[in-house]
Amino acid sequence: MTGEFLNAIEQICQEKGIDKEILLEAIEAALVSAYKKNFGSAPNVKVNINRSTGEVKVFALKKVIENVLDHLQEIELSEARNISPGCQLGDVVEVEVTPRNFGRIAAQNAKQVVVQRIREAERGLIYKKFLEKENEIVTGIVQSVEKKMVFIDLDKTEAILPPNEQMPGETYEVNDRIKVYIAEVKKTTKGPQILVSRTHPGLVKRLFEIEVPEIARGEVVIKNISREAGSRTKISVYAEDENIDPVGSCVGQKGIRVQQIVEELKGEKIDIIKWSEEPSEYIASALSPAKVLNVEVNAGEKSARVIVPDNQLSLAIGKEGQNARLAAKLTGWKIDIKSESQVQGDLSS
Repeated sequence: MTGEFLNAIEQICQEKGIDKEILLEAIEAALVSAYKKNFGSAPNVKVNINRSTGEVKVFALKKVIENVLDHLQEIELSEARNISPGCQLGDVVEVEVTPRNFGRIAAQNAKQVVVQRIREAERGLIYKKFLEKENEIVTGIVQSVEKKMVFIDLDKTEAILPPNEQMPGETYEVNDRIKVYIAEVKKTTKGPQILVSRTHPGLVKRLFEIEVPEIARGEVVIKNISREAGSRTKISVYAEDENIDPVGSCVGQKGIRVQQIVEELKGEKIDIIKWSEEPSEYIASALSPAKVLNVEVNAGEKSARVIVPDNQLSLAIGKEGQNARLAAKLTGWKIDIKSESQVQGDLSS
């Protein structure tokens, strides 16, 4: 433990963003434990690292009393005053008890503490970096697939894509480049845990922000997204400026913009719908691609009865009810879909 050691610590602290004084205090605490483990005499000790020279000294903390019964914890007044001339009965004085070979033990323990603190600092930086990227899209490389868990390398940091965040039918091969949505960043004892998703609606939202400049500029706003990953997504968009076509902006010339997103989502169908504050209009649009004849809304119950041509009923409901389900989720309204002939039948009965 020399001046060179202190210089090295200072350099490490600057590089890793660690507070030098906090690190030295951590080393001192570790050396107290090392002293007790190896020499175990005085129960109350402190270790001091000279901030200029790096010299390490161990001190026993002893109480000044008249009649000493325990030499490890107590000291007579006359002896104490040889160390600290102004001390009084009841004071605590520091008596140096540095063992001869303590320097080697000190160096070993100091190295362990420095390595540990560097690791903690690096984990802290990784945590902070990815916490700032939470709810963002990043590109990673598939590292391995184990028991349906996909491990992804994000700039030399491992992220986990669990089974429930994987798109149905999508396969993941080692070295595949993949776009993922950072769903959650957790602090754990083993360092930051980064959970990513391919099913989160936020993935679709961020892809549109990347592909559509009008969204990035705030001219077109994404109002809502409902998604059944790997199958279909409905997204409602709105533009304050009447001269901007929000749906056209998202589709792009000859469908180029939306096609890029569909390709990234491995063929997932995307319905882009113009948002409206008028519920009947919004609900009718949400049931796209089906054509709607009429929407009767019950604002109190936030429910709507939608009438469609007979040949549009199955399209409006969708396979296994998907289209109706996504439309209800997108709008936040309960939707009951009836065909024309069903409504006429109800009226005649």
